[in-house]
Amino acid sequence: MTKVSDWHDLSRVAFGDGPELADELLALVLAGHKRATCWSAADGLLGASVGGRWVVEDSKGHPRAVVETVELRERRFDDVDADFAAAEGEGDRSLAYWRDAHRRYFTRNGGFAPDMMLWCERFVLIEVLEVSAPV
Repeated sequence: MTKVSDWHDLSRVAFGDGPELADELLALVLAGHKRATCWSAADGLLGASVGGRWVVEDSKGHPRAVVETVELRERRFDDVDADFAAAEGEGDRSLAYWRDAHRRYFTRNGGFAPDMMLWCERFVLIEVLEVSAPV
């Protein structure tokens, strides 16, 4: 794993829409299971770019990992495939699980439609940060 000498200036993101989900998804990143994420295209690119690095935070705002975007693709919700669902690393990693969990997530967060556009991002883990307090 590459070390990032100065990650303090990188953008910071906590996954999910609440503390429990943020920590659950972070654990999947740290375990090597989660290597992708997505969000509504209506929210824009949110600063994402291929080659860009960002910090994943835990539910308390502590920086825990540095990841690098390796793919960024816009696609419809109902066009997401089993390979991408597995890369998200959640549940049993099946497309059925992914669709159900993300339908519920997008419904909670402003609306869901089977044809909604998403930004689908794949990333690699660059460094695990052992930081005990926010910096």
